[in-house]
Amino acid sequence: MLGNRRASSFRPTRREGLVRGVALGASLLLPWRFAAAAHVVRAWPAGRPAPSLNVVDLDGKPWRLAAFAGQVVVLNFWATWCAPCRLEMPSLDAMAARRGREGVVVAAVNYKEAPDVIRRYLERAPFKSQILLDPDGDATVNWTPRVFPTTVLVGRNGRPVHVVVGELDWDGEVAKALLDPLIAASGRA
Repeated sequence: MLGNRRASSFRPTRREGLVRGVALGASLLLPWRFAAAAHVVRAWPAGRPAPSLNVVDLDGKPWRLAAFAGQVVVLNFWATWCAPCRLEMPSLDAMAARRGREGVVVAAVNYKEAPDVIRRYLERAPFKSQILLDPDGDATVNWTPRVFPTTVLVGRNGRPVHVVVGELDWDGEVAKALLDPLIAASGRA
């Protein structure tokens, strides 16, 4: 059972090892080779519907994307062991606090870590936005290219619009350029 595993005894599966390897490789290479851009922005594939998102919060309460219809949802997929994720989270949380009145909701979906591991991390690095659990990794696999961090921007109509792969300064101009049109849009399909 995932909740009973100790972080120190966790042995990643081959797929988890690949995800960690990609995240580690990106965190090592990006500062040197791509210092000006530690992220890539892609459009959500045309015609691809939003996958289901069956996750719970840290208290075990179900969280559904449909409950946030009419709001801009920023789904950030992350893990405590991911250095770029840890670097990105403060600006993501600050953006959520600043833009919440404009209808922006931030939900950070944690990849396959036990709640106690996440809580210990949050004691050292507080994060006020919603933390969600993806204990089996299915949500991450369905929503992302399996690189951490990855953030999916969902418009007011409930449709994914952009995928941001890699760390982004959510206080910066790129984030503003991505979010402003979504905030200005109506919730109609």
